[in-house]
Parts: sequence; structure tokens; C-alpha cells
Amino acid sequence: MIHARLTTDPLDLAAHVAVLDDPRSGAVATFVGRVRDHDPDAEGPVVALEYSAHPDAEAVLARIAAEVARDPDVLGVAVSHRVGRLDVGGTAIVAAVSTAHRAPAFDACRTLVERVKAELPVWKRQLLADGSHVWVGSA
Repeated sequence: MIHARLTTDPLDLAAHVAVLDDPRSGAVATFVGRVRDHDPDAEGPVVALEYSAHPDAEAVLARIAAEVARDPDVLGVAVSHRVGRLDVGGTAIVAAVSTAHRAPAFDACRTLVERVKAELPVWKRQLLADGSHVWVGSA
């Protein structure tokens, strides 16, 4: 099972875990990335992030998920990334990986998240409390 999408809708961790329901699965490792109120690149408090995506971003996300799912220990992958404005505390990414045992689930989930961060053509603009903004990282 592979589920990968970009969305403007709020992300639901339980829904990602439910997609991976499989009687062979003894472990589901998850990651939730949230918007925080600070960043080393920002001079002052962060109040929100605005994510924008390349038109091919969802296809890239699906490719990454499929490549992680090729690991013979992986039974399923579910990953979603938000686009649009997210206030502090909002969820930007949810990732879940199911396997038979915990160690491969943790490893594959970390690989998934690190690859999404490095390869997904999604950019973020940090909105600061003083009304200014800072563009951060791009894949």
C-alpha cells in the first residue's frame, strides 16, 4: 500500500495509520512535522509558514514513497505534505510506514522523511511577527 499526496487540507495522523492496516504489520512508525515559532534563519518569532509547490511535486512525493516501499521489509507507506498557509502548531507533513518489526519501521520512516525534505520541490516562506518574511530551503 502506498498513499502519497499534497493537500491544502489539514493532515490526520490516524487516517495515515489506518491506510496501512495490514494483518502482517507488527509496527507502524510515524512522523508529524509541525510549524514551530522559531527558526535559526529567522530574526524574530515565526507566526506562520506558507508552502508553495512545483506542479510536479505530488508525482515526486509518490515516487519517493514508492522507492521507500521497495524495501522488502516495508508493507506500506503513507505520506502527505501540506501546501498553503499554516499557522504555528499546524501540521506540515505526516509520514507513516508499516513493517512486521519496529526497527525496519523506524529506519524506513526516517528515510522517507529525510528524502521528502531533501527532494520534494516544496518551498516555505516564514512569516515573522514583525511583518517581514524569510524564504527557507528549496529542494
